[in-house]
Amino acid sequence: MIKAVLYVHILSATAWVGGSLLLFALGILLRDKSAQKSVYAHLGPIYGYFETFWLILLWITGLTLFFHFGIDDVMANAPQSELSELMRTKLTIVGILTILTIVHMFIAFKTHTIDRTPLQNVISRGSSLLIFFLNLVIVWYAIGIRDLL
Repeated sequence: MIKAVLYVHILSATAWVGGSLLLFALGILLRDKSAQKSVYAHLGPIYGYFETFWLILLWITGLTLFFHFGIDDVMANAPQSELSELMRTKLTIVGILTILTIVHMFIAFKTHTIDRTPLQNVISRGSSLLIFFLNLVIVWYAIGIRDLL
């Protein structure tokens, strides 16, 4: 059973990070702003639901693995251990990423068919860029945690 949970966790991470990479690439490679706006207008809502699904699965499977492997006990009983420090950092980044995702999606859905204000543009693009980079950092920490288990 736990292998299935781990499989779904890895699959979810692949979908989540892969989607982020795709949108990042589209943002860089589509220089024509009208083409970019058109692609995002069509792809955005689908992507939002797709990514929400995978993020929820990441949280569910991640917490399942966290408790199954007793990482909660390690963090409680050996808070200065390398595993505890890596996990604490990863969980903090995942929390920040989740908040940024909620903010980004709120703006994206609220402004889907209308023009964004300059502030909404800055927040939306900034959160998107931070989500992209935080994804890469989280994968790095996940590798470090896996090495210790």
